[in-house]
Amino acid sequence: MNKPFKSGFVSIIGRTNVGKSTIINSLVGEKVAAVANKTQTTRTAIRAIINRENLQIIIIDTPGIHKPKTKLSETMIETAFTYIGDVDVVLFVIDGTSKEIGRGDKKILEKIKETNKKTILIINKIDMLQNKKELLKLIDLYQKEYNFVAVIPISATKQENLEEIISEIEKNIKEGPAYYDIEEYTDQTLRQLAEETIREKALKLLDDEVPHGLYIEVEKMKKRKTKEKEQIYDIEAIIYCLRESHKGIIIGKSGNMLKKIGTYARQDLEKMLDTKINLKIWVKVKEDWLNNDSIVKKFKIK
Repeated sequence: MNKPFKSGFVSIIGRTNVGKSTIINSLVGEKVAAVANKTQTTRTAIRAIINRENLQIIIIDTPGIHKPKTKLSETMIETAFTYIGDVDVVLFVIDGTSKEIGRGDKKILEKIKETNKKTILIINKIDMLQNKKELLKLIDLYQKEYNFVAVIPISATKQENLEEIISEIEKNIKEGPAYYDIEEYTDQTLRQLAEETIREKALKLLDDEVPHGLYIEVEKMKKRKTKEKEQIYDIEAIIYCLRESHKGIIIGKSGNMLKKIGTYARQDLEKMLDTKINLKIWVKVKEDWLNNDSIVKKFKIK
């Protein structure tokens, strides 16, 4: 007898820097979400599509939970919490090195309790633990708070126990159709992928005080053929920052930092799109855009 086809929507939620985007990219096998060792790397909900035999999981990467200080922060948290109630299964990711349930994790637990959703607790960074007793204490703490359908300790960076997540999701979703073509791995447009890729490179290369104030906008994205009949994308993008001093840091001495950001972004995009990329990036100052309604609304749930 043929195995029935199952499909379902899953949200992944957790505090900033717990490794949600790394988990998603590993499960999908493609670069879908920006990954950087900075807070607020994910700003909006990104759908990643995981295809296995007789199975399709649409997994929604949500912004990390943090203390809001701007309109953008408030929008990000609203987005993350909305996706707890609007899915079949929730993946709640916590940091395995934590000793207690912190304020951010308590807020997430409250929202999960309100919706009473099937939730899988994922304990990341277990490779950083000194002994198993610490892990068992943490599991006990969380199991007293909620009846999780499964608890899975993992190491996203070392690719440990990731397939167990897929198995547990499969157990907890129903028979259904494939919502996306099996060749697809994200619902992001090429323009969004380009913006996210440029921002990721900037996050990784720049000092801590700059990245929170970065906003990338692709102004032009056009496909053409070269004289040699090769396909190429012309992409023109602007990096907006909050201050003139930040602009100088982003451009760097003799334009070296901006060249680095552009080179790394172009290399990633060429791999993703399997085509040549002609990437041009400019830097402009847009003071207090984090509280600018016309920009912040772009990050709201569609």
